[in-house]
Amino acid sequence: MTAMRVLTVVGARPNFMKAAPIVRAFAAQAVPIKHCLVHTGQHYDANMSDAFFTDLGLPRPDVNLGVGGGTQAEQTGRVMIAAEPVLSDFQPNIVIVVGDVNSTLACALTAKKLNLSVAHVEAGLRSFDFTMPEEINRRCTDAIADVLFTTDRFADENLRREGVAEANIHFVGNVMIDSLLHHLPAVPAGEQAGRFGLMSGRYATLTLHRPANVDDADRLAEIIDAIITALPDLPVIFPVHPRTRQRIAQFGLSDRFTDDPRRPGICPTEPLGYLEFLGLIRDTRIVLTDSGGLQEETAILRVPCVTLRDNTERPITVSEGTNRLAGTRRAGILTAVADALTIDPASVKPPENWDGHAAERIVEILTAKYA
Repeated sequence: MTAMRVLTVVGARPNFMKAAPIVRAFAAQAVPIKHCLVHTGQHYDANMSDAFFTDLGLPRPDVNLGVGGGTQAEQTGRVMIAAEPVLSDFQPNIVIVVGDVNSTLACALTAKKLNLSVAHVEAGLRSFDFTMPEEINRRCTDAIADVLFTTDRFADENLRREGVAEANIHFVGNVMIDSLLHHLPAVPAGEQAGRFGLMSGRYATLTLHRPANVDDADRLAEIIDAIITALPDLPVIFPVHPRTRQRIAQFGLSDRFTDDPRRPGICPTEPLGYLEFLGLIRDTRIVLTDSGGLQEETAILRVPCVTLRDNTERPITVSEGTNRLAGTRRAGILTAVADALTIDPASVKPPENWDGHAAERIVEILTAKYA
């Protein structure tokens, strides 16, 4: 029997968490499968990339394109140029792209121009905000994908409105949650809180990385000051994205932070590995973030979440989860934090199919179609 040839693309740290359960599910198949894992190198910092491969149990990439940083166009173009010979040589039956980063769109475009089939994992998410590069990436990827795997029913409806054939839409659940549920038992309770000299439930966690928030000095200062005001009694642990750290220094905002994680205020730390960060948010009182994935993870962990954006491509985390949209202005942040702190975690139930088995459903569908 000829082996099914599968090529999976990862580029940035959210991709690793989504790809890991898919790689595991393919490895468990009885049918012969030849799998090629391609890392584009979009995230190239060791704390943003290498540590995640280790934590998630991902095999070392078969190919690392090493594209590095640059503008949106530079990065997308370099991925396309570097990916083309890899795709041509391997000739996969299916190319799997995940999420909405530049690598996702670049490899989907390259594969389709080589007449290869493309599966998009996490299809149909929509913020309806075209100032976000991710919105452009996900819409363009969905427009050319052959198989579209969705995380919720909102995404199904978005794709239908855009004219995607019903037969190509598959509601499978959330592979990000597969990773969370797989690894959560290995994360000791209270370990990360203790690392910072804190007690579980007596601190907040902050992440900020979106250009719209961190590249504008006035907006970044307003967000930081609002968080300090909204949480006067809680230390706020802030694993800092490299881009954000640069902007804080560039804009002269360093004096707004504390170096003592045991005192109220925002305490920056280095980026954390996946398991470390999972432990941190599992035991936190509240999360403040502009990340998409964290909105999903906190919904399952039943941790109040305040999203520092005007919109979300994951509305199910608001309608069925613990998420509150704050915007980026002081008044909205203060209101959303106060509201989020009143959420009763016991009242929150997981969204449909966020059960740890999304990757198994994906692999079952793909092997039936391409093996």
